[in-house]
Amino acid sequence: MWRKASGRYSLIVLAIWILVSLVSRFWTPVPIWTTDGYRIWQAPSRAHLLGADGTGADILSWLMAGSATNLAISLLAVILSGVLGLLLVMAMVSRRSGVSQTVVVLVDALISLPTVLLALILAVPLGPSIAVVVVACGFGYGLNLARIVRPQALLAEESDYVQSARHSGVGSFRIFCTHLVPNVVPVLCVQLSMSAGTSVLAEAGLTYLGVGVPSGLPSWGHSLTTSVKFINVFPLTVLWPGLVVTMVVVALNLFGDALRDAIDPVTNPTLRAAVAAAGRSALPSAERQEMSAQLDDSGRHVENAIHAGGGGQ
Repeated sequence: MWRKASGRYSLIVLAIWILVSLVSRFWTPVPIWTTDGYRIWQAPSRAHLLGADGTGADILSWLMAGSATNLAISLLAVILSGVLGLLLVMAMVSRRSGVSQTVVVLVDALISLPTVLLALILAVPLGPSIAVVVVACGFGYGLNLARIVRPQALLAEESDYVQSARHSGVGSFRIFCTHLVPNVVPVLCVQLSMSAGTSVLAEAGLTYLGVGVPSGLPSWGHSLTTSVKFINVFPLTVLWPGLVVTMVVVALNLFGDALRDAIDPVTNPTLRAAVAAAGRSALPSAERQEMSAQLDDSGRHVENAIHAGGGGQ
């Protein structure tokens, strides 16, 4: 992943995000609940590196403290959407046609339900909370993940090694875990990284609507909500949380693509060569020498055929 610029960017940004989230649990430049009425909407200075908001609180400290909240929301949303999506995929590729068709129709019907509407419904009994954001994002993204991963799982389901394992008496659950899941991991990585990035945006939007993170808990959505009303007067207070959200969302999206390119043998020729070299080294020395001799012979045959044909083909 480090060889590509997109992979380096995503790894650096995500590492900084995790580090800042851990540090903020013990230290921030200014205690987040410390306010100063004489420094309301103050521009960046030595006392407040990124300025102060409408209550005189330090913007940098709130962004640091909010990074831990957004990291927890992203991780929980990814876990929930991954588990729900894989369970739905397992049902959608089931050998029982009645179960699979029912689940496919159910997913097609529920996937049209907007995440915001689901969050508003959940906010009635639960109130504004992290659980509302996590459940709404996890449910919505899990349905989308199942719909996208299903074709890849069906291709693996029809492969010869899966049919051989099934005829050998291997159970459906074991086949799904040992054969189908490894085949959909590249697509799964991309979808989960996109879900993590979208959950950061969803937190900001739902918090702005009043059904997301409660007011007593710092988050990037709160930093945007409290300052967006004064964007024409104090644009810097909106710039910093917006910039952080943009950088993290871009990093999460690029992380999935870079990870897919690194672990998928189809897109990574270096990985294919390493696997082939490992397979040859695992053979006994006699068989390895015989394989090398066969490859040399086949190479000479191809070269002779090219010369005999005039090099045209």
